[in-house]
Amino acid sequence: MIDAANAVLVAAAGVLAGIVGTAGGITSLISYPALLAVGVPALTANVANIVALVTCGPGAALASGPELAGRARWVRRWSLAAAVGGTAGAVLLLLTPAGSFSRIVPYLVALGSVALLVQPRASALRDGHGRGNTAVLLAGLLVVSAYSGYFGAGSGVLTLALLLFTVDRQLTRANALKNVIVGVATAVSALVLVLAGPVDWTVVLPLAVGLFTGSLIGPKIARRLPARILRWLVALFGLSLAAWLLAKQA
Repeated sequence: MIDAANAVLVAAAGVLAGIVGTAGGITSLISYPALLAVGVPALTANVANIVALVTCGPGAALASGPELAGRARWVRRWSLAAAVGGTAGAVLLLLTPAGSFSRIVPYLVALGSVALLVQPRASALRDGHGRGNTAVLLAGLLVVSAYSGYFGAGSGVLTLALLLFTVDRQLTRANALKNVIVGVATAVSALVLVLAGPVDWTVVLPLAVGLFTGSLIGPKIARRLPARILRWLVALFGLSLAAWLLAKQA
């Protein structure tokens, strides 16, 4: 449980995370550290973050109408893989002891940060290999969606890189598809977490409001701004956070 002042801070962090995440895929690298900063325990923060992230999907879809036009059939087809992966990730999270999760977190944050930096290389590989095959897309969506349901920091960037490589090399269209796919995986995993365990709604509600607000803005920014500077800043922030968490454990 958090007090009113911290709830305002969490909501503000949610707005920023929603903007950045739906524009490029780094939501949890902002929202999750914000929850830690106001004193929410690691596992409780991760569950609250996943549940609150559900609000990003509708907001991003509403703001991405031009990019999603004509893609309904594709979304229906591949949302099933995202749902299966998200369910698997949520179940894995529920089976992970809180102490073990705290020890894993720094490495997950570092993984998400590195994913930001390798995404342009994945895009370049996409340019040189033509259209990707269905098996790669299916396997990739299952794995990335499972990671999204388990922790999620950087899962948007991993999904974006996968879609750029296998589906559409145009960044804003791939980003819109990414927002929908990650939204499905998150929604399913959140449902599992809500049904199976306690959720701190005093944390979820302000974060959810902020994320929804930010998700309405992010896709519009993605149409106009290059992501290079933002990618590097957030990646460095994430790596710094991972190093701090490791030092704290030591």
